[in-house]
Amino acid sequence: MLGSLPGEASLAAGRYYAHPQNAFWRLMGEVIGEDIAARPYDDRLAALLRHRVGLWDVVGEATRPGSLDTAIRDATHNDLAALVDTLPELRMVAFNGGKAATDGRRLLAACADRLRLVTLPSSSPAHASLRFEQKAEAWGVLRDALG
Repeated sequence: MLGSLPGEASLAAGRYYAHPQNAFWRLMGEVIGEDIAARPYDDRLAALLRHRVGLWDVVGEATRPGSLDTAIRDATHNDLAALVDTLPELRMVAFNGGKAATDGRRLLAACADRLRLVTLPSSSPAHASLRFEQKAEAWGVLRDALG
């Protein structure tokens, strides 16, 4: 699972998806069939690993006032292709939102023949055009892939 770049709340907390209105942990709980949102952070990460889900960012460094992806400037991207090369059993990369997908698909273009690249609606509270249930339905593609 690749996001774009952690927002202010996540950077301040030193953990992924720390904003209390971000639906990521609820959505992933639906995907893996475990209620992980209320668990301690380390337990959430462990649950994802048990289900063969990893987390990282498309953007490694950037300038961004606030937390909106549209405000990202001067981005330096993580070397996603090099990461994929270290994971021979990897079959799918999912992008949490449009910015992650736009940049990530470009960075993984050379790997697209062996990977399924999936764009998911953003879990961010800023992406309010879809209700949680609609996002959960779209994220169900991950549940199907994980078996």
